[in-house]
Amino acid sequence: MAHGGLLICLFITILVLDQTNAQSAKLKGKKERRSKEKEKDGDLKVQIDKLWREVNSLKEMQALQTVCLRGTKIHKKCYLAFEETKHFHEANEDCIAKGGTLAIPRDTEENNALRDYGKKSLHGSGEFWLGVNDMVNEGKFVDVNGVALTYFNWERSPNGGKRKNCALLTQASQGKWIDEVCRSLKKYVCEFIIP
Repeated sequence: MAHGGLLICLFITILVLDQTNAQSAKLKGKKERRSKEKEKDGDLKVQIDKLWREVNSLKEMQALQTVCLRGTKIHKKCYLAFEETKHFHEANEDCIAKGGTLAIPRDTEENNALRDYGKKSLHGSGEFWLGVNDMVNEGKFVDVNGVALTYFNWERSPNGGKRKNCALLTQASQGKWIDEVCRSLKKYVCEFIIP
């Protein structure tokens, strides 16, 4: 009889171990499914983030196309004129807020196109801000990003000293540049790079 009780006890122990293993396997399976679900969720988040970046990029391109409908497109740039007068810094900040900078002609063709666009768009204005200044080093004119320029179109050599540090395109001299006090109120043209 002791032998029969031992067998029953052994049989019950085996059943309990079998149940424990089954429950452990179920828990392990649930953990694996949760892990796979988390991976899928992570993949979905990555895909959603990628789609949002693409949508935002398309919105930016559409906005640039809209700007160019109101402005003018020259090479891979879009110019948009503003009648409101602002200080150099305020004008540049406004252009930056719109996704561009003050206009910076890089060669004679761009300068002439910008001159013609300014003449047509800024009625009664003989001049407007360019994204060119020598605020950091007197006599060393750079663009608004601090990059040295390779093209200049000065009417006369800039001689404003430390007082006149910002550049204007002037219609009176057929698109030549002059240096001016940055605090002067002038109209301006923003430029946007088109991808």
